[in-house]
Amino acid sequence: MLSIFWKEIHSFFSSLIGYLVIGVFLVSIGLFMWVFSDTSVLDYNFATMDQLFSIAPLVFLFLIPAVTMRSFAEERSKGTIEFLFTKPITTYQIIMGKYLANVTLVVFALLPTLIYYYSVYQLGSPIGNLDSGAIIGSYIGLFLLSGTFIAIGMLASTLTNNQIISFILGAFLCFFFHWAFLYIARMPVFATNFDLLIQKLGISYHYSSISKGLVDTRDIVYFLSMIFIFLYTTTIVLEKRK
Repeated sequence: MLSIFWKEIHSFFSSLIGYLVIGVFLVSIGLFMWVFSDTSVLDYNFATMDQLFSIAPLVFLFLIPAVTMRSFAEERSKGTIEFLFTKPITTYQIIMGKYLANVTLVVFALLPTLIYYYSVYQLGSPIGNLDSGAIIGSYIGLFLLSGTFIAIGMLASTLTNNQIISFILGAFLCFFFHWAFLYIARMPVFATNFDLLIQKLGISYHYSSISKGLVDTRDIVYFLSMIFIFLYTTTIVLEKRK
């Protein structure tokens, strides 16, 4: 598994992929936090990092499928997936190696945003007048959300040889599991009896809950369960394609 992990990390940073993902993420978030007047922290009357945690899921909706689309679609299109299967490693180890490498790339993208935290912390009046507990919870939620998006994107990558189709499918599935249940719950037919239950099926409900600073074990279990389900499904698909 470690050999797969290091192979993927080397692939990310020996080309433009890793640097491009990190750069696009930081520039996108930076524009919303510091430049665009409607969302700029400098135009707010209080110190906040809500812009980061509200915009990041939308940015990840496109960036993460763009990274994961090559996980297996590229391997199959080049014929190297058969070479991997001949190695003395299990399908589960291959998947986990690639998954952890993708998670590591997201962590590298998130770490520089601590500079934003320090900047907003200094802008508080008085200095440090910032809800750090909610921010820590939001970082945990964003990490779990990105882990779920990665698992979804990797599943999409196993379903096709075409990386473009993998990207589109991955982005659609991420959108569906994050936002679709929220809008379905608002339909009149579900407005009275099942609206809250349907919302709880979606990622958005649990991400919003953690972002308030209350790290509930039920939300943690939800994200871990989603990650497990999608990775397990990925394992089944790859085993059948052997």
